[in-house]
Amino acid sequence: MQILFVADPLESFVIYKDSTFAMMREAQRRGHQIVACEPRHISWQSGGKVKAQVRHITLTGDKDRWFEETQSAQTVLADFGAIVMRKDPPFDSEFFYATHMLGQAEREGAKVFNKPSALREHPEKLAIMEFAQFISPTLVTRSAQDIRTFHAEHKDIILKPLDGMGGMGIFRVGEDGRNLGSIIETLNQGGSTSVMVQKFLPDIVHGDKRVLIIGGKPVPFCLARIPQGNEVRGNLAAGGKGVAQPLAEQDKAIAEFIGERLVQRGLLLIGLDVIGHNVTEINVTSPTCFQEIFDQTGCDVAALFVDALEQAAGA
Repeated sequence: MQILFVADPLESFVIYKDSTFAMMREAQRRGHQIVACEPRHISWQSGGKVKAQVRHITLTGDKDRWFEETQSAQTVLADFGAIVMRKDPPFDSEFFYATHMLGQAEREGAKVFNKPSALREHPEKLAIMEFAQFISPTLVTRSAQDIRTFHAEHKDIILKPLDGMGGMGIFRVGEDGRNLGSIIETLNQGGSTSVMVQKFLPDIVHGDKRVLIIGGKPVPFCLARIPQGNEVRGNLAAGGKGVAQPLAEQDKAIAEFIGERLVQRGLLLIGLDVIGHNVTEINVTSPTCFQEIFDQTGCDVAALFVDALEQAAGA
């Protein structure tokens, strides 16, 4: 089948670590045709179907020139066997509008993964609040006073913006409250922007684990992203070291519980962030770490994903 990947520009891919590239490579290995576009290439004219200007590509196996474009064409999205939405965060207005157009494409017969409505309804930081039994004390607020009260209760806290990615904009404030006022002003912008505040989890020294869930089932290995030096962030983009490890039984149970519920809402691929045994984020837009896990363990995450994609698309 033809699989359309809606993603960032192909020229920006760093293929040795890119999970979307791993998906494409596995799909091509199985004989599927690979097509790509960016959200900006999707259009919808009144009275017509949702279309996109797409690039038909072949993966070359050459790390320096990793794809060849064989054709460019404007195509109705419903004509593809599957559409994989892989645009990286942030979840901004343009991402939001893209999910609406992909939702219309679904009504016209397209099969989109993850489901556009589910992407809108599960913002990656707020989504954890549904599963309070698996998270540390957490507050989402615009109120500076509420943040100060939370700090007075929990002493050592993490503050972060709801629309951040890759560890961007994360602050830790200890018991002395140093710089709390300045951090609140920076993040909530005079009460106009919501902030997430969480009790600091000392288990971060053992890593912020990325637990992947495909088709409702957890991948048997996770990637612990371990902070380096004096850093409190484990994100790979913030310099964390990725160490693959077997999934602990408690983490597996948490992933099964969440995965069973979210797959029914159209979330084929989920990436939980887990510190200790506390879920800190539920990533649904473009979960990563496929290649790091494969390189260190031999667990072929991309193959598991394409298995699930083929089944979900009826291929």
